[in-house]
Amino acid sequence: MAPPPARNDDFFDRVFDVVARIPFGRVTTYGHIAAHLGSKRAARTVGWALRAAAGHGLPCHRVVNRYGGLSGHAAFGGPHVMEDLLRSEGVAFVDEAIVDINAHLWIPGEPV
Repeated sequence: MAPPPARNDDFFDRVFDVVARIPFGRVTTYGHIAAHLGSKRAARTVGWALRAAAGHGLPCHRVVNRYGGLSGHAAFGGPHVMEDLLRSEGVAFVDEAIVDINAHLWIPGEPV
């Protein structure tokens, strides 16, 4: 797949770098990515970056909201695609479209 689109704002590029490092079978949140990049109030901007990266080979499906909810599923071609991708990696769910965040959370900057 093609690399994510280039942006004038390097914040998007830094988001792409973090997302590329999310380990298989783990998830992180928009807020954790924003905080790691020094802008803890920029979770929504992280979401915009991920929308721009959709279809470019980054594991954007591994980014969930702070409750473990699959809030980015619209960028994956349907509501079940994101869930299917996560389940194929062994990610457990506690409810419909809610990841077991306690079992699978990866915080950027921390060892796996």
